[in-house]
Amino acid sequence: MPIKTFRGLIADGAQDTIHLHTNDGSIGYRIKKFHGISKLPGTQDAESTLMIWKVPQTTVSTTVANVDFSNQTLLAVLYYVDEASDTTGPVDSIIFDNEIFNQDIYVTHTATSGSVPMNYYIELEQIKLDLNENTVATLKDIRNVA
Repeated sequence: MPIKTFRGLIADGAQDTIHLHTNDGSIGYRIKKFHGISKLPGTQDAESTLMIWKVPQTTVSTTVANVDFSNQTLLAVLYYVDEASDTTGPVDSIIFDNEIFNQDIYVTHTATSGSVPMNYYIELEQIKLDLNENTVATLKDIRNVA
């Protein structure tokens, strides 16, 4: 299936919307790749957490990232550490769910050390949903909003 890519620069405490919804919900998506890098790699100490959500977040912390994998609306987490004096370069840890979704997703950024903006890159596999899969994905989205 086709791959759709999205990229952006997100400030500390900010939220970006990735528009995916369609009128009939017949196209689903699955995360294939999720990468991030500081706007100023190797020049400043940075510790950041990028998260992808199924629903918009009411607030995004600028000091503490609360990663809770029991939260059914959390799709992916990227933890990134970079030190200006480190000769090994940046280190990241990426975890994502193979869940299929058919609505918009939301990227948030929390910088727990520093406040350097982060670049992100997301690859989504596009999946044609049959009527049953469409109904299941849509009902999951409705349940997440309720």
